[in-house]
Amino acid sequence: MNLRAVSAIYLFEMARTWRTLLQSIVAPVISTSLYFVVFGTAIGTRIEHIGEVSYGAFIVPGLIMLSLLTHSISNASFGIYFPKFTGTIYELLSAPVSYFEVLMGYAGAAATKSILLGLIILATAGLFVPLRVDHPVAMVLFLVLTSVTFSLLGFIIGIWADNFEKLQFVPLLIVTPLTFLGGTFYSIDMLPPLWRTITLFNPVVYLVSGFRWSFYGLADVNVWLSLGMTLAFLAACLAIIAWIFRTGYRLRA
Repeated sequence: MNLRAVSAIYLFEMARTWRTLLQSIVAPVISTSLYFVVFGTAIGTRIEHIGEVSYGAFIVPGLIMLSLLTHSISNASFGIYFPKFTGTIYELLSAPVSYFEVLMGYAGAAATKSILLGLIILATAGLFVPLRVDHPVAMVLFLVLTSVTFSLLGFIIGIWADNFEKLQFVPLLIVTPLTFLGGTFYSIDMLPPLWRTITLFNPVVYLVSGFRWSFYGLADVNVWLSLGMTLAFLAACLAIIAWIFRTGYRLRA
């Protein structure tokens, strides 16, 4: 494996984060803090506890997952789309670097940024509400798996997109609504039976539920099912990327 090539891509992408610190780190932390203030205050006065956990603390895992999903996708998609847009992708493709090494560099950097952002938001949340993490190993596992999985999804979107509008289509019009409807601000057990059944078709439910279980031991679905769904989504993303690299879809044109 060409570790020097992987390191070069990884460090270049990470350097872009420090050059755009306000956009990459500060803005998401501030916006998530506003969610704590608005939802924790406005709704928290009406819903005091969910399963013996205060409402303000209950929404923390969902808000971290919301930031994790959106920024994993946006970081990875922009990282691979910009070389396509400028034409430098052809220099990369002609270099003695395998597709797997390219993927490791771009997706690894995007996942690292998202994990860093998630930990900062977690620390910030502790300033607003009392937190506890009952299963720290599971918390780290879900944090890493989700970041890597959605970084791979972002990589796919970056290759698929042929303009900046398509680059924002999936995160803004698909992933964000699914996250809001996936139990970020409520337990799906609070829904009527029909809507609860419909909600179970939302894949984000399993991510949020598993991540929340690692904090408080509360889950809308079985934690092993949540882990299985996460791994299945990861495998699907890897399969799609393998097909893209094998066929050269939107890379060799």
